[in-house]
Amino acid sequence: MNDFDALQQALTLQGRTVVDIGCGNGTMVRRLRAAGADALGVDIDVSAAKAQDPDGLYFQGGAEALPLADQSVDVAVLFKSLHHVPDPHAAFPELHRVVKGHVYIAEPLPEGDFFELLRPVDDETHVRAVAQEAIAAAQGFERSEAITYELELPLERFEAFKAMVLSADPERTERFGELEPQLREAFSPGLYTIPMRADVLTKR
Repeated sequence: MNDFDALQQALTLQGRTVVDIGCGNGTMVRRLRAAGADALGVDIDVSAAKAQDPDGLYFQGGAEALPLADQSVDVAVLFKSLHHVPDPHAAFPELHRVVKGHVYIAEPLPEGDFFELLRPVDDETHVRAVAQEAIAAAQGFERSEAITYELELPLERFEAFKAMVLSADPERTERFGELEPQLREAFSPGLYTIPMRADVLTKR
């Protein structure tokens, strides 16, 4: 199962206004649109999304201060982005303000062979735990469903792993450089697993 399959299994998308928070280059926004949703994206930098999808609807902003009107979307989705929010707890009052129906949050768990490969460069154990704590403590929502699944990430070349890690967070560059010989030794081509947990929150 991939991220989008899990989302489609959990929620009806067609005909709904859906915002992808932390939309990156807009890939998920385009998939949502193809599935019949009225899709838009929010990110702190939407230049890549606008370049790849010039006809799409993208707004610059963060999860703690969403550039959206009250009750303006049916569904908000966050894919692997909540643990990057400086204060994940602060995202939920904003989500409650802008969402009419559901919030869908898919977060990687601090386990799996890809996590272990990345861990020397950026150990996300704490920030991923804080994200889960924030989901559990969200006010004004009922946790109506939890889905666990495993992503498989094919990595045949070390350079592909390096490019992915640094494009996700350029601040990792110096640390990656220091550890590159160790990382090359630990790397082996093949499928890497990313255990995921997705929570469906229903607004009260």
